[in-house]
Amino acid sequence: MKITIESIITLIVFALVTSSNSKGQAQQDQPTMQTYSKYDFIPGEKPIFFDDFTEASVGDFPASWNTNATGEVVTINLYPGNWFKMTGKGSIALDEGVKLPDNYTIEFDVVPHPSGKDFENFNFGFYLYSAANPKDLNEGGAVPGKVGIKMEFGSRGTYSAYNENGYTMEGTAEDAVMKADNKYRLSFCVQKTRLRVYLDQGKIFDLPKIMTPGYQYNMMRFELWDAGEPMITNFRVATGLPDMRNKLLTEGKLVSYGIYFDVNKDVVKPESYGTLKGIADVLKENPNVRVRIVGHTDSDGGDAANLDLSKRRGASVKNELVKSFGIDASRLESDGMGKTQPVAPNDTPVNKALNRRVEFLKL
Repeated sequence: MKITIESIITLIVFALVTSSNSKGQAQQDQPTMQTYSKYDFIPGEKPIFFDDFTEASVGDFPASWNTNATGEVVTINLYPGNWFKMTGKGSIALDEGVKLPDNYTIEFDVVPHPSGKDFENFNFGFYLYSAANPKDLNEGGAVPGKVGIKMEFGSRGTYSAYNENGYTMEGTAEDAVMKADNKYRLSFCVQKTRLRVYLDQGKIFDLPKIMTPGYQYNMMRFELWDAGEPMITNFRVATGLPDMRNKLLTEGKLVSYGIYFDVNKDVVKPESYGTLKGIADVLKENPNVRVRIVGHTDSDGGDAANLDLSKRRGASVKNELVKSFGIDASRLESDGMGKTQPVAPNDTPVNKALNRRVEFLKL
């Protein structure tokens, strides 16, 4: 084949066009704030457990968890951060459990990964239940504790609830199906007997009477079968539901833990939609109220870098309220305090999560 200047130019142009199209498709595939326009999930007001697995070394089993299977902290070439890869056959749960109140939320990112070549059956279970002994991962076998709910995610989505007399409720959700090696966000909201479950921006379960009253739910457990090796990160449990209106209008200060950013980034993640919409609704109903939006970080990293990051995050929240929710920019100011105003010691993952926050101050 004779190589000419014209052929080289043609190849270069083709490569540039292909690259541009690929980037455009990748950007198009990324979730945006508007794709979450029907997302009404609002995280709990105060984090009581958080693990992004940055405290564990790659290759180690994370200290806050227990298992009769196996697992290790890994990195993934497709997605940033540390991930907890669960393998084998058995259970993985929080080592001490967590005493859950009447109202709470649970969230985590997950990549469902098939074991071997089994791409048609890569399910994993997620259980909420009342355990007599949180350290006993064999308690009750497939129906642990006195009461609970079992959910299954992956190539199918199911749920089943049980009490001491047997199964009480079960169902399936076609919208709960996941594709192998894609990243998803699972969010759970419990309000007394009601459980709502979200997969990314979609609500897949809304079960008003599934949680049994009168029991102390204290366990969150992953159940593994041979086919699935789920990887999780940003596992967060928080209590209560924020009273945005009262906090902002009466107390003059709303502290939000429901506005999310990637590590060291200032772009507001689309799963923040429910929280931002709640704040925007309060502002629209009270058109004379002005607020200052202040970003805060934990102590990881340098002082100057954290200060700059917090200021950029505050500005990004302001811009989203203006751009996506129609709030007049003249009503909003933004600032950042970096790591200078902690509300907890920066000594554990959950305390660091408490310090990473966005505050709305009434002017």
